[in-house]
Amino acid sequence: MHAEASALRRGLRPTPGGHASVVVRILDPCSRYRVPAGPVEPWAVLTGAWAALTGGRAAAWMGRVDTWDPGQYQRFAAERAAPFHDLLALVRPVPGGRVVDLGCGSGELTADLHRQVGAAETLGLDSSPAMLERAAGVAGHGLRFAEGDIGQFRERGWDLVFSNAALHWLPDHAELFGRLAALLNPGGQLAVQMPANHDHPSHVVAAEVAGEEPFRTAVEGYRRISPVQPPEWYAELLDRLGLADQHVRLQVYLHHLASRDEVVEWVKGTLLTDYESRMPTGLFEEFLAVYRRRLLPRLEDARPYRYPFKRLLLWGRGGSG
Repeated sequence: MHAEASALRRGLRPTPGGHASVVVRILDPCSRYRVPAGPVEPWAVLTGAWAALTGGRAAAWMGRVDTWDPGQYQRFAAERAAPFHDLLALVRPVPGGRVVDLGCGSGELTADLHRQVGAAETLGLDSSPAMLERAAGVAGHGLRFAEGDIGQFRERGWDLVFSNAALHWLPDHAELFGRLAALLNPGGQLAVQMPANHDHPSHVVAAEVAGEEPFRTAVEGYRRISPVQPPEWYAELLDRLGLADQHVRLQVYLHHLASRDEVVEWVKGTLLTDYESRMPTGLFEEFLAVYRRRLLPRLEDARPYRYPFKRLLLWGRGGSG
């Protein structure tokens, strides 16, 4: 299904001898993907700035007004679903097992997860009432949904802890992944997909604008800095946590959008909700206008516009005890 061009880096792929390799993979599903151009800022600089810039309010968005719009998010449903299915392909079936999906969103993909792994019970957890209202339509036959803070989830006894495009909202991944690994039954699996596109202008410009007045005062100096680490960091972390059977890769999805203007629509459904939740509606509209004016000249004026989006896919399985 995929035509692949692969470049190898240190990381993880399961091998018969229990060793691992890190794979950085650039895919071309349906001839839509290409390697991104432009400089990449150092991972360490971005990560080190996290604590200073958030001022300890890293997960405050979860307690704010629900700015998630299922309709806006679903505008690019096919593109957003591709990484989910790539992650699901790494997961081993858990017939009759217990599964939790952290950050389940509108639930359709959680239903696919529930069916494909053969679970007896799957819990989809999300903080957005709007998303969960839509998810209710696919509940049943062992699949249920609940509202909650995924950053505080501590229930044990799961055969699979799964999270697609959610854990990048949470800080301190060493502590976070350690806590999630502790929730697994013996032989349990941890499967995570996270955006890692924080060096693209679509993300960099948002932080720049948030740092200017009048927005800086409204958001109390907050600028979103991704806590996501490079793939080899997760490879080593999973191994320390006892998940030696593992696969970790950085994958580039290159999306064909109708024009560069659609990049704004893309981030309105995800990244910009973080800023939207921190300011009055009228001010956010002003923020969005400034963001658009600042961003578009930095993007190629092409039709279609090629939007490269990097994501981390992580899978690990513990010993049987």
